[in-house]
Amino acid sequence: MQRSSEDNGIEVRGLVKQFKTGPKAVDGIDIDVAPGEIYGFLGPNGAGKSTTVNMLVTLLPPTAGRATVAGWDISTQGPDVRKTIGAALQAVALDNFLTAREHLRLIAALQGITGPRARTRADELLHRVGLEEAADRKVGGFSGGMKRRLDLALALVHEPRVLFLDEPTTGLDPQSRTSLWEEVRRLAREDGVTVFLTTQYLEEADVLADRVGIINRGVIVAEGTPAALKAEIGAPTIEIVPTGDDDRVAMSRVLEQFGELHPEAGSPGSVAVRLDQDLAKRASLVTIIRAIDEAGLQVAEVRQHDPSLDDVFLAKTGRTLEGATDAEAGVAEPVAR
Repeated sequence: MQRSSEDNGIEVRGLVKQFKTGPKAVDGIDIDVAPGEIYGFLGPNGAGKSTTVNMLVTLLPPTAGRATVAGWDISTQGPDVRKTIGAALQAVALDNFLTAREHLRLIAALQGITGPRARTRADELLHRVGLEEAADRKVGGFSGGMKRRLDLALALVHEPRVLFLDEPTTGLDPQSRTSLWEEVRRLAREDGVTVFLTTQYLEEADVLADRVGIINRGVIVAEGTPAALKAEIGAPTIEIVPTGDDDRVAMSRVLEQFGELHPEAGSPGSVAVRLDQDLAKRASLVTIIRAIDEAGLQVAEVRQHDPSLDDVFLAKTGRTLEGATDAEAGVAEPVAR
């Protein structure tokens, strides 16, 4: 099978992974990722994100369907796929007794890069991921964030055309997470690297991804640009905190006139309703407050939330994404290789 040197995309058709026990981990998905695109793959734990990545990087054989990565078939041309890709997976495989520089030179040697070129490449990548000052320290003394950044550098040694990042910022502090985002964005925009990013963090997908796919129970339930997916939800969510805890049931009865109640979308003690799109065009916040007042209820706090990727996920799957709350609090996820 011939391929174009310009083909850095990913094409997936009817991909299935059935393990011996349990339901299909991946159930006939189709995905297209254009060359140089950052594709965000969202889903809760167990949704099929990592299984999909493991098939695309040839660590797992598919049960059915087909996929090509950079023009190479994952089932029949595994060695060619592996030469073309970089991958930073959830488990960081580092030797605590080697330095960061030694790790990079080892991976370079395994990729056939030696001599001055290997030394130059190691220095360049250490600079990119902000590990120049720690280059000659043993990795055993590194923080979790430093290990994640080194893992990303190792995935880039051979200048891959396609980069797989499986939950790349888990455990990173906000500064390290932002630095990694900047590097991923630079790789796509300046180097034309295609990035397949799995994440539980909605903020991460919103900031980085050109397009997003949402997978739930092995099936892709939504796909599009973050802006288009949020526009599809359209109406905002109104969250009301009643003055008395005993008023929540009565408050729910009032709010359900204006849309669908979503207990998971609100904070403890509140009642949240996603406004019906048609009603939202006619019912202002004043209308809702007036209805609450007519019911004899008192309000301690009112919040309006414009549509977010979390709203999209909730609308498509009926549940929130586990990482959303942590991400908003400044907690982050792991780097894939």
